[in-house]
Amino acid sequence: DNKIADYAAKGHIVPSRDIIKNANQIDKIKESAKINVAVLDYIEKNIHEGMTTAEIDKIVYDMTTEMGGIPAPLNYEGYPASLCVSINDEVVHGIPNKKRILREGDIVSVDVGAYYKGFHGDCAATYPCGKISPQAQTLIDVTKQSFFEGLRFAKKGYRVSDISHAIQTYVESNGF
Repeated sequence: DNKIADYAAKGHIVPSRDIIKNANQIDKIKESAKINVAVLDYIEKNIHEGMTTAEIDKIVYDMTTEMGGIPAPLNYEGYPASLCVSINDEVVHGIPNKKRILREGDIVSVDVGAYYKGFHGDCAATYPCGKISPQAQTLIDVTKQSFFEGLRFAKKGYRVSDISHAIQTYVESNGF
């Protein structure tokens, strides 16, 4: 409270009290994130050719609920699934279905969220399905590193545009 008051006294804009989380709330957010990480780790080890995106959805639902969470996307504004899944060059937030079958060489982006004891965690990852092309692997690697390039500018004194510029510069310097 004193730190926030000091910032306000110096003329800084401070967040409203309701968005500031205490240690107990932060622990619940961390628990939600642990559910997501466990789900993504399982998917990474078990993704395979012939699997449908609906099967991935079932894994996400089953694991999230077994760990005490609720899949955050499920029924959000009518969304019918427990995750968003996109294959290759599809735009993010693809809806899983029984007809979408993974093939050798696909790259699969999986976006999950867990609601746990009143708090949300959210994360995404991209995985190869079997053996993928060197270009596809490079894309995954460059995309992952671009996050860290942008993160260097996610601190006081920088703007969102600085983060975006760092990501774009890195990605383009690697041919994407």
